[in-house]
Amino acid sequence: MSDDSAAKFSEQEALLFHSAGRPGKIEIVASKPMATQRDLSLAYSPGVAVPVHAIAADPATAYDYTAKGNLVAVISNGTAILGLGNLGALASKPVMEGKAVLFKRFADVDSIDIELATEDPDAFIEAVALMEPSFGGINLEDIKAPECFIIEQTLRERMNIPIMHDDQHGTAIISAAGLINACLLTGRELKDVKVVVNGAGAAAIACTELIKAMGVRHDNVIMCDRKGVIYQGRGEVNQWQSAHAVVTDARDLPQALVGADVFLGLSAAGALKPEMVKEMAKAPIIFAMANPVPEILPEEAIAARPDAIIATGRSDYPNQVNNVLGFPFIFRGALDVRATGINEEMKIAAANAIAELARQQVAEEVAAAYGFSRSFGPDYIIPAPFDPRLMEMVSAAVAQAAMDSGVATKPILDMAAYRQSLRARLNPTTAALTSAYEAARAHPKRVIFAEGEEEVVLRAAISFRDGGYGTPVLVGRDDVYDRLRALGIDNPEAFEVHNSRTSTMVPKMVDFLYGRLQRRGYLRRDCERMINQDRNIFAATMLQLGEADAMITGVTRTYAQNMREIRRVIDPVPEQTPFGMHVLVGQSHTVFIADTTINERPTSDELADIAEQAASVARRMGHEPRVAFLSYSNFGNPEGRWLENLRGAVKVLDSRQVGFEYEGEMAPDTALNPKLLKNYPFARLSGPANVLIMPGLQSANISAKLLRELGGDSMIGPMLIGMEKPVQVAPMSSTAGELVTLAVLAAAGIAR
Repeated sequence: MSDDSAAKFSEQEALLFHSAGRPGKIEIVASKPMATQRDLSLAYSPGVAVPVHAIAADPATAYDYTAKGNLVAVISNGTAILGLGNLGALASKPVMEGKAVLFKRFADVDSIDIELATEDPDAFIEAVALMEPSFGGINLEDIKAPECFIIEQTLRERMNIPIMHDDQHGTAIISAAGLINACLLTGRELKDVKVVVNGAGAAAIACTELIKAMGVRHDNVIMCDRKGVIYQGRGEVNQWQSAHAVVTDARDLPQALVGADVFLGLSAAGALKPEMVKEMAKAPIIFAMANPVPEILPEEAIAARPDAIIATGRSDYPNQVNNVLGFPFIFRGALDVRATGINEEMKIAAANAIAELARQQVAEEVAAAYGFSRSFGPDYIIPAPFDPRLMEMVSAAVAQAAMDSGVATKPILDMAAYRQSLRARLNPTTAALTSAYEAARAHPKRVIFAEGEEEVVLRAAISFRDGGYGTPVLVGRDDVYDRLRALGIDNPEAFEVHNSRTSTMVPKMVDFLYGRLQRRGYLRRDCERMINQDRNIFAATMLQLGEADAMITGVTRTYAQNMREIRRVIDPVPEQTPFGMHVLVGQSHTVFIADTTINERPTSDELADIAEQAASVARRMGHEPRVAFLSYSNFGNPEGRWLENLRGAVKVLDSRQVGFEYEGEMAPDTALNPKLLKNYPFARLSGPANVLIMPGLQSANISAKLLRELGGDSMIGPMLIGMEKPVQVAPMSSTAGELVTLAVLAAAGIAR
């Protein structure tokens, strides 16, 4: 129940995202080494026979010797794909792959999508039930009602692993969390609230069942479908709908809403009219969850009833009912205790944990990302979807509920240690990057794309604009609009394009540049030529004159050439050393490497400056920095000519009394491998280094480019740090997505 309506994109961009490189969004990666014949012998024959016998003797050991315990199948037949209807099993595959990605991104749960080409519930049930040995859990998705009720209930009875139809229960859990908090704010108790549910499909029925399990009285809930109120004695309702029929004189939605405390909408756009809202009880609670357009827009509801508390499924309004708040962490907790199912107690625990998180102080990174300083209140009854605390709070609550209700087969003995393991399981960089994107949306900036005639740059500019991150300012010649039109943009003139041949800013820019360079040997005509002919000079001068907030370039020239041109216009921050930094991002770790682009043989003071600034960036990206000055030598073994600068940098940081860990000189394996680091008990690092300061540009640049081409982790950068204005120089090989990331990091203030 979510709609990221603020993130818009063209059909071409969406298709390119799913097709570029390796088609699709998932791949299988071996978790054990597979390089040697011995590796293969252990992985397969004959070594595999040993765990085979162990599992045959004790089936529970499958969780110890296989991936079953962290593997969820996302299964659909495509009969109710998002809001698109019955488009078939194959058409549902992109959605199911996407769900698998969300499992991994938010809860480190491995997931495989499975699409079944049948609309026969019995055939579907039989196919899924036969796969029980393969998976630790089953997430059913996009299956139409009423078949989804039959399928889920039967599978829960037949299978001994967690089963959940997220379209039903995910929406129910998140909306229940919001209802808990809305009742708390309005002084209501669940047992007393009068609820009207508009919609009688899978999600509506699941929402109704869950709030009743939490204390809402059966006779205080009126359910409506397209034909009106489902009352006792009414015909043409199925068995799941009739279970919620009540004795009432109300026959339609307006009558049902008179005096109602709560409206739960899981129906259609515009179903709730302002005049109906006016007839509700004091401080009405309205959950208008139809997508993409809710039953009533929040501004319309507030106009009718200023005392209303409102939630929708949309990200561009407060209180978004988003299933990603629930399903990854529910399965995480269920898998970790090897639960035999997901019961009502676990769902209620998840709802209470989500509600509790919204009542806590908003995390600093969340506030920065969403551009607010909200605390618990009418506009914040549901936490933000990217709150990093969800993993710990919801998973732990679900695991505890599974143990308390008797469905856990491997209880957690040390809950504090378990919560710590949850905190460590995900990489905080992913949350920081998400926060940067959300911050860019909350505070859109003007970003100059200096190479506006390149297709990859234009695609990045389109994505930047359509994603809501700000205004792309293109620098290019006369054919930019034609190139945009060729990329499928219907109104290319809506893009802002600056051409030095026609720009009215040129005289002012020449004046500025000549005033800056006249005592460095440049004539006025030199400045005129640079402004008119060099787009980096033109773009950087625009930035200096305040015509934009940030700038990105790099795909048409070498890094060094770009930097020479930018430095003619923009200076480093006073008393700072500019440098480039690559960021390696893995599933559970991040490593920052600096300086990889600028300083060929940095002095001790420059190395110390780079370390301090790199540590600041690491903190902005959610990490407590542990800095290692890298060398071929571990503390003088072997000795060499190039160690004094590194040793001097450590002494400089000693004198500055910086607030982070640092150590050196040390080899990369010592810095990153705790076992090797134990050989040096005097070392001041409490764990593996995550900020690596390179001794010189040659080793740094070679290492970064090798890792970029050969490494398995994602690579961000190089990010340019230490300039007076937010400017980024991208690699010539950058994709449109990588350009957007650098532009967003610059606009959001992460890379500066």
